[in-house]
Amino acid sequence: MGNGLASVDSLWQSAIQATLRCLTGCAIGEVLGMVLATAFGWGNAAAIAVSVVLAFSFGYALTLRPVIAAGVPVPHAFRIAIASDTVSIATMEIVDNAFILTVPGAIAAGLADGLFWWSLALSLVMAFVLTLPVNQDNSHSTCG
Repeated sequence: MGNGLASVDSLWQSAIQATLRCLTGCAIGEVLGMVLATAFGWGNAAAIAVSVVLAFSFGYALTLRPVIAAGVPVPHAFRIAIASDTVSIATMEIVDNAFILTVPGAIAAGLADGLFWWSLALSLVMAFVLTLPVNQDNSHSTCG
């Protein structure tokens, strides 16, 4: 019986680590996207678009590093990252952006506004909680 519990615990630990890695990439992408959108005076749609692109880019990059370090050739490592991370990052981005869009004023809040930071933090916590089961179901992958 102990081996079964250890196996389940191991799956959840792997899922938590994978989700945290994806969350980190999404958070970096979201914040950097908002910084760029603010600096260049872009509107909400452009801010969301660049944030999503950057979230995927950083999410994939955080998976590529250990895969390449393990000796996997770069082209194959890219295929692994895309195959394993896309569902996880997409889930996080949908949850994150849906929440930001539902909080009054959050999408228009600037980087100096507390509303931006608390709504982003809460959206990422929600994204983590809702993405964790996705990664646990796909625990054989690196991120998602």
